[in-house]
Amino acid sequence: MEVVVNSPNTKYSENYIESLYEYQTTAVEKRGSQLVATPHSELLHIQTCRKVPKLGVMLVGWGGNNGSTFTAGVLANKLGLSWLTKQGVQHANWYGSITQASTMRLGTGPNGEDIFAPLNAVLPMVHPDDIAIDGWDISGLNIAEAVERACVLEPTIQQQLKPHLAKMKPRPSIYDSDFIAANQAARADNVIKGTKMEQVKRICEDIEDFKCSAGVDQVIILWTANTERFSNIIPGVNDTTENMKQAIAKNHAEISPSTLFAYASILMKCTYINGSPQNTFVPGIMEMAEKMRVFIAGDDFKSGQTKFKSVLVDFLVSAGIKPVSIVSYNHLGNNDGKNLSAPQQFKSKEISKSNVVDDIVNSNSILYKPGEKPDHCVVIKYVPYVGDSKRAMDEYVSEIMMGGRNTIVVHNTCEDSLLAVPIILDLVVLAELCSRIEFKKKEDEKYSSFHSVLSILSYLCKAPLVANGTPVINALFKQRACIENVLRACLGLAPESNMLLEHKVLTLMESHSGETEIKKMKFEENVQNGNIKIQNGVCNGTPIKC
Repeated sequence: MEVVVNSPNTKYSENYIESLYEYQTTAVEKRGSQLVATPHSELLHIQTCRKVPKLGVMLVGWGGNNGSTFTAGVLANKLGLSWLTKQGVQHANWYGSITQASTMRLGTGPNGEDIFAPLNAVLPMVHPDDIAIDGWDISGLNIAEAVERACVLEPTIQQQLKPHLAKMKPRPSIYDSDFIAANQAARADNVIKGTKMEQVKRICEDIEDFKCSAGVDQVIILWTANTERFSNIIPGVNDTTENMKQAIAKNHAEISPSTLFAYASILMKCTYINGSPQNTFVPGIMEMAEKMRVFIAGDDFKSGQTKFKSVLVDFLVSAGIKPVSIVSYNHLGNNDGKNLSAPQQFKSKEISKSNVVDDIVNSNSILYKPGEKPDHCVVIKYVPYVGDSKRAMDEYVSEIMMGGRNTIVVHNTCEDSLLAVPIILDLVVLAELCSRIEFKKKEDEKYSSFHSVLSILSYLCKAPLVANGTPVINALFKQRACIENVLRACLGLAPESNMLLEHKVLTLMESHSGETEIKKMKFEENVQNGNIKIQNGVCNGTPIKC
């Protein structure tokens, strides 16, 4: 399926989809007791390259639960595999992926009905079957062995995939016991030796080797390895690109493995995505990405509990209800949980989970005074028995009218990696798409790309990385609307307003009714002419729905 726009503002050529788009914003300033809103309009030319490159994805932590399950998922879907479970036959799918398993409203059909299109039909996107996969891991197990160790997938599908996955072996990775928990030492049998500069050189060589051997046009690097402790931001060390370069040459202890991978990726002009909560993107990396115009995105996959929290708190605050206490308790038994049992690594996760409601709270000055926030507590416990099936329990206490209290308690059980893997896919598919979209104003001669920090991917991240001066948006529906409306803009379509005035305003309803009547008359004319054949409830081979 492909979406095609019929408009003088949208042009299709062999290489590009070009649109003329009116981008409207509202500037607001406070004048005494008034808020003065001034509409602003900017005419943009947007072009999207139609040629989809051969994409390679390199995962840091390839042999972990997420990395091995992602690889198994790509293969299972590509091969069209099915397997027997207690519930019956299960077929490979991409449920949980917005690019592969969700739709967006495109517009209104001939009878006033909503018409939805798959997200991946709106613009040309990489197909998961065409992605080449490689990566690094501190554990030397091949991917078949890593899948077995993860205990995420059913044994019957593991056996079908084993001949394919056994051929895949992670490249040696960087192990630094100062940044991840000591309980990970037993897995570290596949590591890059040498100084930090030598490690960066090895990563760059690995990227180039994969690009050549796999025959890919573009490589995206994604960190799905263990959560590191936060790096200290030290003036003269990691505060600028030049200082960081010198610090790496001097083998400075405060340059983390994830920062080294990001540094190498940017050197190789590869998009880098951080799927864990640590502060990989220190100021030196941010500056480097902007100077070299390389995309970076993160932090931390937003899969289950945090995604739900960003929906529920947004609902409460927008309804005029005041959340005053949010307590989140988690227990899980996978290796992520084991690593997070160490205090410094847990601190990184706590920060990414705790800030998720800040922008929602700041949006309502009626409920919250300046600086006021709900009490927000996050607890994570390692319970080996539950494996990858994470338990999350949340209590939301809110103030309601006249001193009343409202308490909502939620229990959520989820298979952690099976929620995270579709997010990995969406991150790489959308990041690649962003590399083919360019913008210019009417007076500009040249097109420009998105900013190096891909904040458009915030929907998929717990702690969205943004450029300096860019507002942080955590509210889930705003993040989702951003993705949909950017796709619409690339086709020259107006943002989805959800106003549906043609069904609410008499004048518009009469106009819409007239259009419908004309379409009905044309339909009846086509039936009489024999262009449309209706027989036994079937119209031109398609069953008629009442």
